[in-house]
Amino acid sequence: MTRNIYFGSKLLAGVVAMFCCAALAQAANDDAALNEVRTKMSDMFESIDPENITFSPVDGWFTIQQGSIIAYVSDDGRYLLQGDLIDLEQQVNLSEQSRSNARRDLIATLTDDEAILFSPADVKHSVTVFTDVDCTYCRRMHSQINEYLDKGIQVRYALYPRNGPASKSWSTSEKVWCAKDRNQALTAAKLDREFESSQCDSAMVSNHYRVGRDIGLSGTPAIVLEDGTLIGGYLPPAQLSQRLQQNAIKP
Repeated sequence: MTRNIYFGSKLLAGVVAMFCCAALAQAANDDAALNEVRTKMSDMFESIDPENITFSPVDGWFTIQQGSIIAYVSDDGRYLLQGDLIDLEQQVNLSEQSRSNARRDLIATLTDDEAILFSPADVKHSVTVFTDVDCTYCRRMHSQINEYLDKGIQVRYALYPRNGPASKSWSTSEKVWCAKDRNQALTAAKLDREFESSQCDSAMVSNHYRVGRDIGLSGTPAIVLEDGTLIGGYLPPAQLSQRLQQNAIKP
């Protein structure tokens, strides 16, 4: 009996060792394939950093992610796929989940001091809004700022001049940032009124713009919730409040 137990234990140890060796060999092969794809993609696309390419949930494919921008590349580096990866069994959009996580992390890089903050006395929800001072719907949204505040919604504005650094909106945004009272200056700018400003380090506008591009904005206003959910476009106060309440209770 003792001898059978001994040989049984030895056999079990051998099987475990065999599976461990196989797992290590597979991991080495996977790492080699990942490094090969990283090299190939980096050579083809200067904007892709090697560390932006990682393993994906699907065998035979790797994930390319820069900010909230996601694509997939086959393990031989031949095929590139842009689209959403959905887990049908769990009913989860894995791509959108990754985007939301990335947007949440990007938003977290902007502190309240690095945004233009409109805050109610009792904060129930907080959103970050990328705004262009000349955008029609951005102006419409800001004209209702007191209604958002009345619903307990804190609005953290990030300046996002859609037409880029050479635009009039960019120049105005820099003046808003350099104003002593940024809240008053932003309101005035959206009403095409004059406001006092001064010389200052306006690099924060560039930072807002970079974060917005990494998030993958296609227009303004763009509302980012605390969990990274992106709402592209204007939502009236009541609808935004309802959306925030629904978002707070989702599993």
